[in-house]
Amino acid sequence: MLNTEIAIRRAEAISRGVGVTTQVYAERAENAEIWDIEGRRFIDFAAGIAVVNTGHRHPKVIEAVKEQLDRFTHTCHQVVPYENYVLLAERLNSLVPGDFKKKTIFVTTGAEAVENAVKIARAATKRSAVIAFTGAFHGRTFMGMALTGKVVPYKTGFGAMMGDVFHVPFPVELHGTSVEESLSVLDKLFKADVDPNRVAAFIVEPVQGEGGFYEVPRAFMHKLRELADKYGILLIADEVQTGFARTGKHFAMEHYGVAADITTMAKGLGGGFPIAAVTGRADIMDAPGPGGLGGTYGGNPVGVAAGNAVLDVIEQESLNERADLLGNRLKQRLDSLREAVPQIADIRGPGFMNAVEFNVAGSGAPNPEFANAVRLKALDNGLILLTCGVHGNVIRFLAPITIQDSVFSEALNILEKAIRDTAKEA
Repeated sequence: MLNTEIAIRRAEAISRGVGVTTQVYAERAENAEIWDIEGRRFIDFAAGIAVVNTGHRHPKVIEAVKEQLDRFTHTCHQVVPYENYVLLAERLNSLVPGDFKKKTIFVTTGAEAVENAVKIARAATKRSAVIAFTGAFHGRTFMGMALTGKVVPYKTGFGAMMGDVFHVPFPVELHGTSVEESLSVLDKLFKADVDPNRVAAFIVEPVQGEGGFYEVPRAFMHKLRELADKYGILLIADEVQTGFARTGKHFAMEHYGVAADITTMAKGLGGGFPIAAVTGRADIMDAPGPGGLGGTYGGNPVGVAAGNAVLDVIEQESLNERADLLGNRLKQRLDSLREAVPQIADIRGPGFMNAVEFNVAGSGAPNPEFANAVRLKALDNGLILLTCGVHGNVIRFLAPITIQDSVFSEALNILEKAIRDTAKEA
């Protein structure tokens, strides 16, 4: 069977709204490598969009899942609960930043975690407004879309968004928006559009994911915390993409020295199995009444077993430290190309959540064509890359943190050649 044959069937059977980055149809995968149905090998620098931080089919994750499968697969925690759900909640309560008592709920997807975080914030504060940021991505549900700070393709054609959601420019110096300017817009928002005493929460990604891998400036995060405390607003950290060793910490908020009131997470928690969570201050998490939170598949025992194994792997294999090591190697390699590739505008990212941004040489205008050309050349040579950013001119790197050194070196060589070749043709 050929990839092209399945692609034809896919086009006939699946909504075009479900887009795909490649036409590589997976047959099997191991750690940082994927083999397609034609037997071709690829190095995976996407990791299912930051899901398999611990690699495809990590032995300890697979072992935990098999053991759980031999016991039971589903009871619905709200009907017949189980101990490993409690254990994983205890562990997250301990790991999530914040020197206060915490509680946790489990759901199935990152978007669902965000939805529940907003529900909890509204229940706890008795307020309804939520402030998000341009360039943000918080999911494809209606509240997720409303919070997301990008129209195409996430909001196009879906009608009116959820109300009482406001956006403030995300501070990105490279794009001419300073911390001071963002705070000035927020101040004007409080004066002109929404009383701060009616705002339930700020929601922010410590490092924007789909938006371009821009880090929240430290001064801005501290100011958000200050404003939240001043007005009784809750701070929600969306750690769906940044969590579980990706930034060199269990959670990206650990880099800031301030804690969120509520943290959402998913992706890397399950090591390839669907599970998401919301962890927050105990009194806030207890605001909704019994039955107000939960879901049929929320905290599925198989996903919970995977989550507990992922936390073990991060600790036992020192993945936070390895993320820093790999990220530094990647950024150094990219930095060595600056002289030969004037299109490189920026290289950034904490830990192993890294990105390179491309502009038109000499003009500073975003260059999505260059980024996509690099992606396609790399794919032709067996390296899977993802683009991102409001302008599509950023390549983000999300390889498994467990990637073997030899495979990582091979990938860097493919990446360098793709960038150099694209620059020569530009």
